[in-house]
Amino acid sequence: MKKQQEEVTAAAATPPEAVVAPAAAAAPAAAPVPSPAKHHTDDRNRRPPRRRERDRNDSPAPEFEERVVAINRSAKVVKGGRNFSFSALVVVGNRKGRVGVGFGKANEVADAIRKGGEKARKSLVLVPLRGQTLPHPVSAEFCGGKIMIRPASLGTGLIAGGSMRAVLELAGVRDALAKSLGSNNPVNVVKATMSAINKLHTRDEILAKRGIAAL
Repeated sequence: MKKQQEEVTAAAATPPEAVVAPAAAAAPAAAPVPSPAKHHTDDRNRRPPRRRERDRNDSPAPEFEERVVAINRSAKVVKGGRNFSFSALVVVGNRKGRVGVGFGKANEVADAIRKGGEKARKSLVLVPLRGQTLPHPVSAEFCGGKIMIRPASLGTGLIAGGSMRAVLELAGVRDALAKSLGSNNPVNVVKATMSAINKLHTRDEILAKRGIAAL
């Protein structure tokens, strides 16, 4: 009886690590985990560009620049309320001697601008230039609009305001003095500017018209 009590006491005094240790030692060693393969970044594994990225990179720059000069809103009163319509005055040019003006009307602003741009591209005119300025002074009128444009020396810059500046900039004029002497209506000023551009002539055109070789 005394021996059994001593065995129970010794078993209780033995730490659990001593009992588990032989089982852990008998377990087979775990196989080494292979390290992940290194990814080599080369052209073959690179993701091809998306369609939008290809279109954005391959699309050429537009030849003509478009600028909205004025947008007007008109309302028509009907039985159920008011119907709004919009008109847009658009100038198109390539800054190299070609410019056009269009006036579009639609029930939405975006459609009015689009129609104005299409009409402007159909009415492009050539602008006679002498370097970066105009060949001679010119003035023109359209309804209430009256404008005057004079050539300027190199480095003067384009001194013009409002609607005239948009037309002259997109036409490629960099040095000029311009003044609006009449109405401030953008439509009248722009059309007066286009009328003045149509009056411009180069030196060779004047000589050919007079039938002489030189002055």
